[in-house]
Amino acid sequence: MKAMTAPMCKPLSPERPRPGRLTLRPWLLAPLAALLVVFLSGCGKPPVMVNQYILEYPAPVTAGKAKIPAAVKVELFSVAQTFNTNAMVYQPQPFQSQSYNYSRWRANPGNLVTDYLIRDLRESGLFKAVFGPDGGEKSRFKLEGGVAEFQEVDAADGWKASLALTVTLLDTTQEELPRRVVFQKNYRVLEPLLEKTPQGLAQGMSRAMEQVSARIINDTCEAARTRTAGK
Repeated sequence: MKAMTAPMCKPLSPERPRPGRLTLRPWLLAPLAALLVVFLSGCGKPPVMVNQYILEYPAPVTAGKAKIPAAVKVELFSVAQTFNTNAMVYQPQPFQSQSYNYSRWRANPGNLVTDYLIRDLRESGLFKAVFGPDGGEKSRFKLEGGVAEFQEVDAADGWKASLALTVTLLDTTQEELPRRVVFQKNYRVLEPLLEKTPQGLAQGMSRAMEQVSARIINDTCEAARTRTAGK
């Protein structure tokens, strides 16, 4: 009788993972190590606190003037690209632009200027109604504009909040463009800062906006009054 021989078992290939054993590809080790370093470096550190600032000033006083029998609509102000950001921009010296770390405006300068101008016009009580950009209400007058500058300027004679706006008042009852434009004006204010900090910039910019808003309201009121008098 022939002797029976047991079948020989072939050893597993070294490149083939054994059953029940977890293996990692060599090309995965580097990314996993990098992720582990990032994870461990973030452990135990509190999140960075970002302070947010708004404008704060009382609405300009316009008592003693008769109300204009017409409504005005304030469109959303555009913003020059350099300042089209929530960052609190400052100019340390000519041809340079920086921004404060961990401090930002609560809203874009275009929204801030638009919102406060609407508030101030409504508080003045000089118009029959004051509408914002989101409403579909019809109004005889339309106030459009843009923010040309919204920053801190560090000059040789001190720190200043620099606010520059361009404003156009339109009479929508006129069909021809030359007669539709009631006026177009530029407004600029340099307001000294009490301290070179984000808080100081917010306070200085608030005082600058208070001055510009009062001038815009006065000019808009006088121009609209002249137009409505002539019907």
